[in-house]
Amino acid sequence: MFWQSQGGGPWGTGPRGGGPWGGGNRGNGSGPGPRGRGPQPPDFEELLRRGQDRFRRVLPGNFNTRTWIALVVIAFVVLWLLNGFYTVAADEVGVVLRFGAYNRTTQPGLNYHLPAPIEKVLTPSVTRVNRTEIGYRSAEGPAARGAGSRQLPEEALMLTGDENIVDINFAVFWVIKDAKAYLFNIRAPDATVKSAAESAMREVIGETPIAQALAEGRGKIESDTHGLLQAILDTYGAGIEITQVQLQRVDPPGPVIDAFRDVQRALADRERLRNEAEAYRNDIVPKARGAAAAVKQEAEAYRQEIIARAQGDAARFTSVYQAFKAAQDVTLQRLYLETMEEVLKNSNKVIVDKSAQGASGVVPYLPLPALGGGTGAAGVPAQGNPPGGLSGGAAAPAQSPTLQSVTPAAPPLRGR
Repeated sequence: MFWQSQGGGPWGTGPRGGGPWGGGNRGNGSGPGPRGRGPQPPDFEELLRRGQDRFRRVLPGNFNTRTWIALVVIAFVVLWLLNGFYTVAADEVGVVLRFGAYNRTTQPGLNYHLPAPIEKVLTPSVTRVNRTEIGYRSAEGPAARGAGSRQLPEEALMLTGDENIVDINFAVFWVIKDAKAYLFNIRAPDATVKSAAESAMREVIGETPIAQALAEGRGKIESDTHGLLQAILDTYGAGIEITQVQLQRVDPPGPVIDAFRDVQRALADRERLRNEAEAYRNDIVPKARGAAAAVKQEAEAYRQEIIARAQGDAARFTSVYQAFKAAQDVTLQRLYLETMEEVLKNSNKVIVDKSAQGASGVVPYLPLPALGGGTGAAGVPAQGNPPGGLSGGAAAPAQSPTLQSVTPAAPPLRGR
């Protein structure tokens, strides 16, 4: 460099042989001081002038200072305009602001805007699913992956419809559906979604009993909260679409969870016993109803039988009466014969013909029923020795006044 020709570095060579501050006598004389003065620093105006002269010799023609300044300005303007090119990723949209106000929306790809400070571009991601947690905070980062979540009771504890307290952790998943509204209508999107989701969940839980919230009502709670949260954000004009509301944990508060689980087990036992009783009832009641229907049908059949029999007897009696009116003698004789047949059909009978009365071998009295029963002839007088002292050769009377036919005479008929 230019000071190398002078030796001793940029400050020249001092009296002591080239130190930066020079050398020389350290006394109090008029000579150089302890540091020495040495040569003066370089003149920057001279350096600039020499650079301009060299640049003029390189460039063709005669460039003066104004031309040089114009070239510098043009180069600066070109570089400034080239700074306006930008790229929008596939999952983003570009929102161009001109002097801070919305101007237009650009699609993914290479685009151009006037460089700052005239225009500015924002590129929010419109396809990324964002997650907002309420009631807890998950550990973030690889080092905290194995750590558990951090609970936030001030967000998780909520009052149910039957005035019980429940501890709820849930997450809200959302995407940007309108980038302009998302950027200009709400100040803090994450905080807005969190506050609106907590408010919607508290409203839904406030109308739900704790038993339903802990059991089969989880799906209904999620759907109701999803609809209410979307309505709130649409009212704000947030440009956000809720994709899912997911309940992570629904439990009673920690200090009473053991007692609550005992109550739930008791309720489960009660429900089980009720179901068993209902099953037994469903088994017994149809059988009893079937037996009752069978008894009723049998009674109805017996009733119909008795009525039919009575009606038949009445019709028979009426027909007999009509026949009696038409032929009384024949009807009386038939009724007498039918009656005697009914009376005598199951008794032992011995019939003695009237033509045999007074004939040889017929005694005045014989135990005819006993003979008919097969008891033998014991106690019956011998045929040749009839009672009454008759000799063997005596002839029997022609007709005994006591011998009668076993067939009784027809009594006066009085009807059946």
